[in-house]
Amino acid sequence: MRNPNRRTALVDAAVEVLAREGARGLTFRAVDQEAGVPNGTASNYFTSRDDLLRQVGEYIHVRVSPDAERLAETMAAPPDKSLVVRLLQELLTRLQVDRTGYLALLELRLEATRRPELQAALTRTISENLEQNVRFHLDAGLPGDRTTVVSLYLAMSGLMVEHLTLPDVLPEEEMTEVITALVERTQVSGPAGRR
Repeated sequence: MRNPNRRTALVDAAVEVLAREGARGLTFRAVDQEAGVPNGTASNYFTSRDDLLRQVGEYIHVRVSPDAERLAETMAAPPDKSLVVRLLQELLTRLQVDRTGYLALLELRLEATRRPELQAALTRTISENLEQNVRFHLDAGLPGDRTTVVSLYLAMSGLMVEHLTLPDVLPEEEMTEVITALVERTQVSGPAGRR
């Protein structure tokens, strides 16, 4: 039986290699070296390079998910615009802390344009993640509707690409202002489900 902790360590190593070297540099040998395990270990855990890419795509969202305890503390606040701003700020902070994970996800997105199976798997993973975000937003009674959440998702995606790839374009001190403006201009108002 394969060790699940070793699999996680190998996927984490693959994220690091992918972010640093790009998809072309992601080989089983590179993953083994990054993980500090004997050559041939990764090939015992993944059936192919495509399998490794798919598992990295699924895992990155787990890696950058909020800590349940921290999220519960955040969600103790009233479900208003300021809470939406805080949630988006915390998202950006998590991605800044794990910048490598986000860069690896960008590499996966590019690779998916050339690999139909990876594109299908990544589309499924990201679509499920987006739907979870919509459900979370609505179930929490946060202001806005599905269109609000999708609009904020798209706006934050652009902001994250900009800030995590070219951090000097938008100074760090402007991030809160930009996120607040995104929430305000996305017409986040009224009870959940209404505008």
